[in-house]
Amino acid sequence: MAKFAFLVEMKAKPGKEAEVETFLAKEASLVKGEAGTLTWVAAKIEGETGIYRVFDTFDTEAAREAHMNGEAGREFVERSNDLFTEAKISRLTVVAQK
Repeated sequence: MAKFAFLVEMKAKPGKEAEVETFLAKEASLVKGEAGTLTWVAAKIEGETGIYRVFDTFDTEAAREAHMNGEAGREFVERSNDLFTEAKISRLTVVAQK
């Protein structure tokens, strides 16, 4: 059961939308190898060019930290300035779920 999550809100630099989507697909493949990451979803906001969100969940704080310090988390930090005009990471505590 998920107890912790991240919500990542991003705005792509103009003209970088296709590159962002390729990057997010690569991130998804990296996250598949993380045993502690329960869910990981990347999406774009319909009708708003270049606006993306990632939502991922974890059962422990240690798993969330392992994700942030793992290959996908490090790559996100390294590429953020190149791909995004804005990137905000929020730490969430899950209070209800299906």
